Amino acid sequence: MTTPAPAAFDRQGEQDDTARIDAAIGSFVREFGVTASLHLESCVRCGLCADACHFRITTGDPKYTPIRKLEPLRRAYLHEVSPFAPLLRAFGLAKRPTIEDLQEWQELLYDSCTMCGRCTTACPMGIDIAELVKVSRHGMFKAGLVPERLALMDRTARQWGSTATPGEDLPDILAEVAAEHGVTIPCDLERADILVTAAPAELGEHTKSLADAAKILNRIGARWTMHSAGFDASNIGFNNGDLELQERLTRSLIDTAVKIGATTVLLPECGHAYGAARWEAAKWYGQALPVRIIHMTEFLDELLADGRIRVHPIGETATFHDPCQIVRRGGLETAARRVLAALGFELRELQDHGTAGFCCGGGGGVVSNQRAAPLRHKVFELKRQQIEATGAKRFVTSCGQCRITLEMGAKHASWDKRTESLLELVADNLAH
Repeated sequence: MTTPAPAAFDRQGEQDDTARIDAAIGSFVREFGVTASLHLESCVRCGLCADACHFRITTGDPKYTPIRKLEPLRRAYLHEVSPFAPLLRAFGLAKRPTIEDLQEWQELLYDSCTMCGRCTTACPMGIDIAELVKVSRHGMFKAGLVPERLALMDRTARQWGSTATPGEDLPDILAEVAAEHGVTIPCDLERADILVTAAPAELGEHTKSLADAAKILNRIGARWTMHSAGFDASNIGFNNGDLELQERLTRSLIDTAVKIGATTVLLPECGHAYGAARWEAAKWYGQALPVRIIHMTEFLDELLADGRIRVHPIGETATFHDPCQIVRRGGLETAARRVLAALGFELRELQDHGTAGFCCGGGGGVVSNQRAAPLRHKVFELKRQQIEATGAKRFVTSCGQCRITLEMGAKHASWDKRTESLLELVADNLAH
C-alpha cells in the first residue's frame, strides 16, 4: 500500500513507493562516475554556497542551502557505491532515501533551484552543485516525482516535439508572424546554410524577437530556414531530468540541420537552450558535432565585429542582466557587452554582474512551476533593488526566459521598468 503524497508534492504514474525509490536510486547509481563521486566526497560543509544562493539569501531559510539539495543523492551514494558502502550498510550508518525524503526534496530540486551555478562558482572545493542538481532531477523524473506543471510540458513536448506547437502548424504560425511584422521567414527549405530555432515564447507573446532575427538574417543575405522537423530549442527534457526527451529534442535540431546541409544551428535568446544544445549535444553522438551551434548573442557579436551589420548608437545609460546559462555557465560575458557598446550604451553594471550575477529566479523550469511563484517574487525583489541602484535608464537582457520571469516579477511588484531584448535593440537600430 502506497503512502499518499503531501498536497505540496506531485507525482506521475502508478508506481508504488518502493518502485519509485528503486527508480530514483537506480538513476542516481548510473550517474556515479568519478567526477560525481569526487564531488560528493569533497564537501567540507563550509556554508559558502548558502551565501551564493538567491533563494537562501532572500528567504533566510537554511533549508535552501544549495548543498542540502543534494542530500538524497549523497545518501544514495553512501549507501550504494561509496568505498565504505558495505560497512556503512552493515552498521546502519547509511540509509537509503525514503519516499518522504524524495517528496520533500521535490521542492528543493525543482521549486528553489534554477541550476544557475552561482553556488558552483562559490564552492572552494570546486563542487559543481548545479550539475549534481541536474543529476538528481534525472532520478526524480524516473521516480515520477516532478512538479505537475513541468510534467505536463514534458508530455506535450513528447507528443509535439515542442511545448509550444506541433511541427505541422509551424508554417502557418511563421506566415502569421511574417505578415504581422512585414518580414520574410523561410520555412522547410530543402537546403540552407543556417537552421534557425526558437523558444516557445517567440511563437507566442514575443513574436517580435523571431521577426527581428529574420530581419537581421535577411539583411546579411543569409541562406537560412526554420524547419518543422526541428525548431524548438528550449528543451524541457533538460530541465525536467527527462534524458530520453532531452536527447530526442536535441537530435531533432542537429539531424534536421544535417539533412538540409546547414553548417550552423542558431539558438534563440534562451539560456537553457544554450546549455542543452551547445554543451550537452555531443554526448548523444559520441563524437564532434557535424554542425556549429551558436547563441544569438554570439551571432550578433560576430556580425558587428565583421562589419556585416552596423547599428545606430542609442546613447543612453543601460544596465544588463547576465543570463546564468549563457554567461556563468556558457562564457558569453564579453560578447554581450561588446554588442551593448556597439549600440552606444553607457553600461552601468549591477552590483553583482557577469559570472557573479544573480539569477532572474525563473531558470531551470522554475518560471513554469506556478507553486514556486512566491519564491520567484522574493528573488525578483533582490534583482529590482540592484537594477534601481544603478540609476540606468534602460534594462537589457539576452535571454527570453529571463525576460519573461522579470516581466512577471515587475507586474507582481507594480514596477514599471521594462525588460528589453538585446536582439530586438540591434534589429531596431540597424544602420544602412
